[in-house]
Amino acid sequence: MHENRRRVVIVTGASKGIGKAIAKTFGANGDAVVVNYLENPENAERVVEEIRESGGEGLAIQADVSDFEATEALVKQTLETFGRVDVLINNSGINRDNLMLRMKEADFDSVLDVNLKGAWNMIKHVTRPMFKQNYGRIINISSVVGLIGNPGQANYVASKAGLIGLTKSLAKEYGKKQVTINAIAPGFIETQMTKELSEEIRKTYLEQIPLGHFGSPDDVARAALFLASEDAGYISGQTLGVNGGMFG
Repeated sequence: MHENRRRVVIVTGASKGIGKAIAKTFGANGDAVVVNYLENPENAERVVEEIRESGGEGLAIQADVSDFEATEALVKQTLETFGRVDVLINNSGINRDNLMLRMKEADFDSVLDVNLKGAWNMIKHVTRPMFKQNYGRIINISSVVGLIGNPGQANYVASKAGLIGLTKSLAKEYGKKQVTINAIAPGFIETQMTKELSEEIRKTYLEQIPLGHFGSPDDVARAALFLASEDAGYISGQTLGVNGGMFG
């Protein structure tokens, strides 16, 4: 696979936040990017426009990643449009935070269904095309809390830790087909979610970060671009922390 060849990249949950930054970064790299979204077609189309303006190619596709048939249709449409899929970034994620005593079963199930089962669904459907072309890059967006835990997030943490286990297992299965699978574990990234935190909570988090500031979605996007590159061709089954030094 030559680095200057246009790749076909699927980014789930790409209409905002970290997913948007990842989609735009790959678009600016000249890749064809499938911008997956769930609820907001206007945001997704805006990301597609920005990708095209930067020299890439973009296509917005609606799909609920927790739905097995919907993810199958997403991959099928990608293949029908572009003829291949080279890179999959599993970024879709939700949170339903609560202490264990108060957490409802539905809140546990929905988070696992999107964050972990959603990644499994997407990987399942890109496996055959990637094996057939003897090439692929799969990147799962986990979280630092999947490594260290966090009170009030048992469901979210379990899903993100599960992604790391999924990454390690499938890296061992997929290596013989030259498909690498890695995870990125972002720390506290400046997104809409962190902007809504109180100043007191933000200060508490910042005190845990040696670099003294939150990361940006672009920090995660650049890490994803590296792991999808030929420079990272011998890296598989790894979890790359992007956290300002708060956990190593």
